[in-house]
Amino acid sequence: MSTDIYLGLGANLGNPRQTFELALALIARFSTVRKVSKLYKSLPFGFSEQPPFVNAVAQISTSMKPATLLTNLQFVEGALGKEVVRENGPRIIDIDLLLYGEQSMTSDDLILPHPGILTRDFVLRPLLDLNPTLRHPSWEPKTLKSALGGLQERFVRDTPEKWDITF
Repeated sequence: MSTDIYLGLGANLGNPRQTFELALALIARFSTVRKVSKLYKSLPFGFSEQPPFVNAVAQISTSMKPATLLTNLQFVEGALGKEVVRENGPRIIDIDLLLYGEQSMTSDDLILPHPGILTRDFVLRPLLDLNPTLRHPSWEPKTLKSALGGLQERFVRDTPEKWDITF
């Protein structure tokens, strides 16, 4: 059985578009990449003394359990050269497991849904591209649109860029 999963992609070093394409090609080896959002340029979150980020969301499906999927995603990050020099610092790739169906879980390595979804426009806007009616039981009564409308701090600064990529 396959489950709809949403992944956040972010980068501000190298060529993010090319890195995302490589990441998705590697992810396609162990899952099905269904859709990819537009690309969004955003101000850095957390640590502001770094270049702007490019962000996107991918919808995938897989039969892997969340922990196994996370391990595979971390392998993809490592294969593409991810190094964490500081929390929320510059990076060549960051892949976040945002949602795994309607599952909720908390472990030392993984929290589902990702706790930052409803507070970050660079996640909300690409999620809305892919599924404007997406809901999760833990968000009730909020929706993606109401969360975006209620944000005090905004990071996305540029018009989204269409990204013609198919899998």
